[in-house]
Amino acid sequence: MKANKATILSYAEKCKNILVSNWTGQLNTIKADAKGSKEDIHSSKVKYLFKKGKPFIWVPKNDQHNVNTIIDERGSFAVASPLPGKLAYLLKSIKRLPTRVALTGDAVPLKDDKIDFAAEILEETISSEIKVISNAGYSVSGILSSCNLGCASRSENLLELFNEDEEYTVYKFNIRACTFLDGNGRIHEVEVEGFEASKADVLSPYYASLIDGINQSEARRRALMLFCFTYLNANVKDAYMLSVDRRGFDVLGKVPSQALKNGLPEYQWKEFRFTFKDAAHDIESFCNQLVEMEEEAVKSVSNFSGLG
Repeated sequence: MKANKATILSYAEKCKNILVSNWTGQLNTIKADAKGSKEDIHSSKVKYLFKKGKPFIWVPKNDQHNVNTIIDERGSFAVASPLPGKLAYLLKSIKRLPTRVALTGDAVPLKDDKIDFAAEILEETISSEIKVISNAGYSVSGILSSCNLGCASRSENLLELFNEDEEYTVYKFNIRACTFLDGNGRIHEVEVEGFEASKADVLSPYYASLIDGINQSEARRRALMLFCFTYLNANVKDAYMLSVDRRGFDVLGKVPSQALKNGLPEYQWKEFRFTFKDAAHDIESFCNQLVEMEEEAVKSVSNFSGLG
């Protein structure tokens, strides 16, 4: 199986994948009271589901947003790519930001006859994702079983909306502008038309679980190091899965730099891109191709060392 370095996802696709893969975001509305709109901004963390091209946001009944939007529906909504477990600590240690999406638009409360519809969509989404995981084969369970106990899937997190005693107002967020922020803090404006036309990756609901399952496994991280050596002729000292999608995945590898410290080489983290020969059509297809790459890389290194 051949892999190569390439940039293959548009910013619009990256934005949509982040929005589908996460379940919490930062909602910002303009503070208001009975006298009207104020200049200050109220911000809080909320749960949401991205469906039918827009976020549906569950705001607790006692949150100030519910007052603000009566006077002024304008707002912004920010979502970061989910960074589970070890990956979050690594990126923080090297001062690298998570990729993020910033949306501006209007937070519109759903009418009574639409609230039940939103609850049905939420329930169907959770049920569908749980069914996919429970029916998946060994290659999927082999990866997901390594997940940290604290790394719950998107569906498990959204399920809390049904389990909690909290009452919510449900909003749909109508998007007027979209911005993608990369890991280096660079800003990329995304045309709304292009964003609306793009499709979310089929794997996006499972991103966090897949990434954490791989990074929590020492054997799989060693396989990522082999990928860098076998496919890209790069000698890395350590490696983590950074992101996944239907077309491949990105790896952060620890490589020697030209700088020296006490006569020994310093190390830096470098990003490597691997693409599949055939795009994965579901989570099982992704995991199967990853396992095939692992087997191919081990065989290649064994032959190279004269052990095969």
